[in-house]
Amino acid sequence: MLTNFDMDALRTMVVGADLKSFAQAASHLGRSQSAVSMQLKKLEEQAGRPLFRRSGRGLVPTEAGDVLLAYARRIIALNDEAAVSLGATAAAASVRLGLTQDFLEDVMPDTLARFSRRRPGVHVEVRAGRNHVLEEDVQAGRLDIAMAFFPAGSDRHGALLASLPMLWFAGKACARLPEEEPVPLVLYDHPCLFRQTALQALERNGRRWRLALTTPSLPGIWAAVRAGQGISVRTPHKIPIGIREVGSEFNLPQLPSIELRLLSANDLSPAASDLRDIIQQVVRERVFTPKSDLRRSSAKRLHETFQEPSIS
Repeated sequence: MLTNFDMDALRTMVVGADLKSFAQAASHLGRSQSAVSMQLKKLEEQAGRPLFRRSGRGLVPTEAGDVLLAYARRIIALNDEAAVSLGATAAAASVRLGLTQDFLEDVMPDTLARFSRRRPGVHVEVRAGRNHVLEEDVQAGRLDIAMAFFPAGSDRHGALLASLPMLWFAGKACARLPEEEPVPLVLYDHPCLFRQTALQALERNGRRWRLALTTPSLPGIWAAVRAGQGISVRTPHKIPIGIREVGSEFNLPQLPSIELRLLSANDLSPAASDLRDIIQQVVRERVFTPKSDLRRSSAKRLHETFQEPSIS
């Protein structure tokens, strides 16, 4: 006879894993810690094997626990979506989207607006993060869908959304640097694909460099570049006012393209599938860049292009 896992216990397991604390899960779900402990014990009895092990003062999933956790996320998502469809929900269905900070101002709002019209009442959880973290979260079932950057030719990583050039950017008033001086760089802290590519390109060309500023914040990077702290590397998508492309002007090495890819968990719910389809449509409309515009040497032309709501 097949086991019928307890839905409330599965939900507790997922919340505890997401919060990284079953004590916090108890508070979040309005239950006592003893009630949560009983639910976890019940899951282990139903599974017939240990699902958790002690790690310091907390619990972490065993290998079997990780397997059940991945299924639990999908079971709960489908349960909640069915409840919404039948008007019998006590908690809204939920989909979880991850993306890099580059797309928070245009792709995300447009995507959410269209999704809310197609799926009213469905809760969307949005997380902005680094590429490697977003990929890990999709693989672990913590995210349904994620947009992330990968090196060109990364065919094993999701579906290709767009291919964009990586370019060197400086503040509008930044003067050309003497080539004998180290290039001051404003970059994400490690690990970062843009950072890695920039340093490798400079090393190959024998250009000295120094880290002028590092930060985990994209707005922080643009603020530092605009203030003249140094040069950064990004794609030409949504470049802020007061910043210009300087690769040719500063005789900096040409950089390769980078791919924007869409990562999806296995067995997406219908709502998550709709969100995936909408993202693909929005990216096609907002992130496409004609080849003739990829590497313009004229700072004026680039500055004018980047002031448009979307690159076209």
